[in-house]
Amino acid sequence: MTSQASYEKMQLRQNYRNLWHADLVSTMKVDTPYCCLALWCGPCVSYLLRKRALYNDMSRYVCCAGYMPCSGRCGESKCPEFCLCTEVLCCFGNSVASTRFLLQDEFNIQTTKCDNCIIGFMFCLQQVACIFSIVAMIVGSDELSEASQILNCAADLVYCTVCACMQTQHKIEMDKRDGMFGGQPMGVPPAQQMSRLDQPYPPTAGYPPPQPYGQQPYGYPPPQAQTYPPAGYPPQAQPYPPAGYPPQGYPK
Repeated sequence: MTSQASYEKMQLRQNYRNLWHADLVSTMKVDTPYCCLALWCGPCVSYLLRKRALYNDMSRYVCCAGYMPCSGRCGESKCPEFCLCTEVLCCFGNSVASTRFLLQDEFNIQTTKCDNCIIGFMFCLQQVACIFSIVAMIVGSDELSEASQILNCAADLVYCTVCACMQTQHKIEMDKRDGMFGGQPMGVPPAQQMSRLDQPYPPTAGYPPPQPYGQQPYGYPPPQAQTYPPAGYPPQAQPYPPAGYPPQGYPK
């Protein structure tokens, strides 16, 4: 039941309407130095981005941002910095994806079709490289083994490049969040609103709370007290026939 509920809530991410400030294709052009840093020092950048995504408050930290079965069961509350270091070193791909999901759920950001194609191509290439390696090991062909090594190198290169672009995309989005592109920086949300997968849909963050029946929202004048029956009811009895009837000159 828990996995089914998580799957259904993750499907709601398709309904998000906001877009990343920069797509994966343009990240290298928007911030080339940071993209190079993310390529050569991926785990370090993943650590810094996750901490920044949590507004530098490590008391909010949960392993893999709460998206994996192990989340909350690794003693994160006792030593969150050490747990985050372990996550980015041992589960680098999951750490990048978790930061991405965290930002998407906080700001209702959808993944564009182009980004999905790039990420899907990366996964498919890794699967093909794995299959080639298994076949080369079983068959024992030198040519096939050499081809599988070349394919593995290409898959690793694509993987590292896409992860670097994704981390640059996250950094640019947080620059936007923190007001570095102009405008007012966003406030720090409560910890329970960082990940909306644990909240009912639609999210209530930013919306006024529902008011009890008969109570006006704040800022509206209170409703006027009504009496029953309302004033003026029933109407005053009128004499019949009304005064002035019949008209003058009408035969009686």
